[in-house]
Parts: sequence; C-alpha cells; structure tokens
Amino acid sequence: MAPKNVQDATDTEAAVDALKTALNREEPTAGSLVVDTARDLLGYVMGHEGPYVQLRPVAGGREWDADPAQVRRATDEERLRAVTDRTRAMNSFSSGGIFR
Repeated sequence: MAPKNVQDATDTEAAVDALKTALNREEPTAGSLVVDTARDLLGYVMGHEGPYVQLRPVAGGREWDADPAQVRRATDEERLRAVTDRTRAMNSFSSGGIFR
C-alpha cells in the first residue's frame, strides 16, 4: 500500500530504518559472516562463549572473542571480499602453501 501523504512516507521510512537497525543488532548465528568493527576484521561466527561472540578468520586460523556490540553483519561487498580471500587461501593450501 502506497503512503497517502508525506507524513506517511516519513513514518514508513522511519519504520524501515528501525527494522534494519534491529536486524543488525540480532545476535549472529553460527556460520554467519560478520565484521568485528573493533578490529576491522571479517570472520565467521563459530559460537558464543559467555558475553562474547567467537569469530574465525575467513581464510582460517585462530578464533578470537569479540564484543557483540562491536559485531555487525557483513555487507554484500564484504561478502564478496570474503569469498575471494577464502578461495585464495584454499588455492594456497592445495598448491603447497604459496599464498599471494
């Protein structure tokens, strides 16, 4: 249903913004690709331990604990970067460990 006036349109935009904010604040589930904004690193959610979210680097490696308030969903651009980084890492492992 289309907004009837400017105020309805503004209310609709505010509701959409509120929903987007709420979705970004949801606790990420295991396997989700997220960004730890405190470290500016992409990682996959491995689980939750106490008050922290446990993340693992996209290309593999040691997990780290992140403050859930500092974690947000990855954007489409960041997802593409993650696929590229992961592919490079997997190719490196299959070629004897040369990672460029």
